Amino acid sequence: MLAQQDYSFLFNLDAQLLFDTILLAIAVFFLFLLMSYLLFDPARKLLKDRQDRIENDINSAKDDKETAAALKAEYEGRLKEIDKEAEAILSEARQKAVKNEAKIIDEAKQEASRIIKRAQEEAELEKKHAMDDMKQEMIQIASMMAQKVVSASIDTQIQDTLVDETLKEMSNSTWQN
Repeated sequence: MLAQQDYSFLFNLDAQLLFDTILLAIAVFFLFLLMSYLLFDPARKLLKDRQDRIENDINSAKDDKETAAALKAEYEGRLKEIDKEAEAILSEARQKAVKNEAKIIDEAKQEASRIIKRAQEEAELEKKHAMDDMKQEMIQIASMMAQKVVSASIDTQIQDTLVDETLKEMSNSTWQN
């Protein structure tokens, strides 16, 4: 029997061990709850806050990226509009230059036609003046000839009649162009 007794207490499974084990389990459980409250919850809260901050940073970066893409598209649109506006301004300037060129050419043509017209009028006046001078010389020559030929036999009334007839003949047939 002695051998049986030794084996029964081999593991020391008595009431005190059971009580100590239960008490130790309860103490570990309460210690776990206390440590969870004091250490694990703040650590979880810290990790959760860090995770939320990282997620917010990622969302903010996405929003900033989308905003940057929108601004880039807007600026590219503005650049295209500015290019179109610059092209329109250049086109308008070219049209104005062509109009000014046409206006200057027209004014030059008008001035040239006025100069030509004035020159023709002056030439016509010179021609008339030359014809008048020629008529005066013809009259003087005719009157001198008539005076020499008929100086003794013709009086002044006949001489005036002859001069008038000569002038009429000259103006009708000789000087017409």
